[in-house]
Amino acid sequence: MSTPDLILALGGGAALLAAILPQVLARRPLSLPLVYLLGGVVLFALPIALPGPDPVAHRTALEHITELCVVVSLMGAGLAINRRAGVRAWSTTWRLLGLVMPLTVAGVAVAATLLLGWPAGAALLLGAVLAPTDPVLASDVHVGEPVDVENADDEVRFALTSEAGLNDGLAFPIVYAAIAVAVAGGTGWLGEWALVDVLYRTAAGVAMGLLIGWLLGRLFFRAPARGLRLSERSDGFVALAATFLSYGVTELAHGYGFVAVFVTACAIRRAEHGHGYNSVLHGFVEQIERLFTAWLLLLLGGFVAAGGLAALTWRGAAVGVLLLLVIRPLAGWLTQLGGPAGPRERLVISFFGIRGIGSLFYLAYALGQAGFGVPPEELWAVTGFTVVASVVLHGITATPVMNRIDALRDRVGRGSPSGEAPTARPSR
Repeated sequence: MSTPDLILALGGGAALLAAILPQVLARRPLSLPLVYLLGGVVLFALPIALPGPDPVAHRTALEHITELCVVVSLMGAGLAINRRAGVRAWSTTWRLLGLVMPLTVAGVAVAATLLLGWPAGAALLLGAVLAPTDPVLASDVHVGEPVDVENADDEVRFALTSEAGLNDGLAFPIVYAAIAVAVAGGTGWLGEWALVDVLYRTAAGVAMGLLIGWLLGRLFFRAPARGLRLSERSDGFVALAATFLSYGVTELAHGYGFVAVFVTACAIRRAEHGHGYNSVLHGFVEQIERLFTAWLLLLLGGFVAAGGLAALTWRGAAVGVLLLLVIRPLAGWLTQLGGPAGPRERLVISFFGIRGIGSLFYLAYALGQAGFGVPPEELWAVTGFTVVASVVLHGITATPVMNRIDALRDRVGRGSPSGEAPTARPSR
C-alpha cells in the first residue's frame, strides 16, 4: 500500500466528514474537534503504514500549517462579529486582553518554574504559548454567522470570539520576550522589546488592518465600476485573498499579521454591516477552517497515539490542569467583576479559555528561533497534553453549557441570564 495514496484517501475522508459531522453532532455534548482528536488516536494506533507525526522533526512544516489555519480562523471570527467597536461595548474583551491574558501568562510561568524547575525563558514561553484563547477550536462558543442586527452577539459568545480574535496576535510580544530571555538573558533587551515588539508591531498590525480593511470594503461594496464591485457576486474565496493580503503586507511591514487579519475582517464587516456578502465570505472561510481543523486534529491524535506524550511527567500535566481549572477561570472571574457580564456569563467566559492550534503554532515558531534549556520533546508534551485536555474538557461541556445559558436567556426574556438588554443569538 502506498503511503502517499493512503494519506490522500484519509485526507479526503476527513474532509468529507468535516461537511457531515457538524449537523450530526449539533446540540450533542460532543464537539467536532473532540471527534477528530479521538479519530486520530484510533487511526494512528491501527497497524497501517502511517508515519507518526513528529513536531520536532517536522517543526517548520507544522509552523506554517498551523499559521495558515490560525489566520483563516481569525478572518472568520472578525467577519462574524456584529458588535460595533467601542470602549464600553467591548469592555469584557478589554478586560480579557489587558488583565486575564497577562495574569494567565504569569500564572503558567510561575507554575512551570515551581513544579518543573524550568529556566525563566522556557517558563515564560510556556505561559505565552498557553495563554491565548484559540480562535480555531472554540466554534461551539463563538458567535455564528453575520446578521443584520447591531450588538446581536450575546456577551458570552462575543467576549470569547473577540478575545480569541485579538489575543493570538497579542501573545507575540510575550513569545519574543521569552526568546530574548533565552538568548540574551538579563534586561538589556527590554527597551527595544517595548518599543519594537510591543508598541510598533502592535500599532502596525492595527493600522494595516484598518487601512486594508477600509480599502477592501470600498472595493467590495462601493467601487465605481460595477465589474469591480465584488459584493454583487458570490465569490467567497475573496475572503482568502483578503486574509493573505492583510497578513502578508503587514508581516512585510514587520507588524503583527494575526492582529491585522482580525482587524481587516472587522473593517470589511463595518463597510456594509448588513450586506449579504459578509455571509458569503464568512461561509467560505468557515468551510476552509473546518477542513484545516480536521486534518490538524487528526495529526494531534496521531501525535498522542505515537507516544508524543512520553516525555510528560505528572508535574507537567499538573501545570496544564492548573491552567484549565484554576489559573484561567480564577483570573477571568476576578477581572470581570463590575463588568457588563452577569454572574453566570462571567463563569462561562472564564471557564472556556480554549487552548488549541494557536498554541502549537507559537511553540513551533519559538523553537525555530532559540533553545530554551528544556528538551523540545518535553515542551511539546506539556503543550500537547494541555491542548488535548482542553479539547476533551471543553468539547464535552461546551454544548450543554451554552444550551443552558441560552435557555436561561430565553426564560428571562430580557436578553441575558443576568437580565440585561435583549440580544438575538445568531444561529450556526
